[in-house]
Amino acid sequence: MSHVRTQQSRHLAAVVALGLLFASNAAVAETVPSPPLAAEKHAEQRLVLSTGTTVTDEPIRYPTGAGAHITAVEITLQPGEQTGWHMHPVPLFGYILEGELTVDYGAKGQRTYRKGDGLMEAMNEAHNGRNSGQGPLRILAVVIGAEGVQGSVPASPPVRAQ
Repeated sequence: MSHVRTQQSRHLAAVVALGLLFASNAAVAETVPSPPLAAEKHAEQRLVLSTGTTVTDEPIRYPTGAGAHITAVEITLQPGEQTGWHMHPVPLFGYILEGELTVDYGAKGQRTYRKGDGLMEAMNEAHNGRNSGQGPLRILAVVIGAEGVQGSVPASPPVRAQ
């Protein structure tokens, strides 16, 4: 019975995460008032990201064939440190908690993300992230994956046109 509840909880978490991530096809960061709560309390929300594509305009495709598996990891890089070349076979949402991240996407250029930025990382495309700031970089990475599928795999740097 506990195994069934765990599977139901994972399924519910995946459905909620996907609903939040795929609600719209535009990346937005704005302040949105929430509806009043029962006790007349008011909360403020800031929409960090709502998109159907990755940062390199690839449509987000959820993996099929295995049970959903959501993983959240906080990554810390010191100034100048790099992630190493890698790619993601599944969707990955990143949120910059602190610092500045510059990601090299090869022929698709470089992008810089700062504290408070959210992004849907490139999938199946080699990229390398670097702490381009003066202090520590902290990233919350949420992998929207599948059981038995790694969220990140090593990759070779892309060939550059000369």
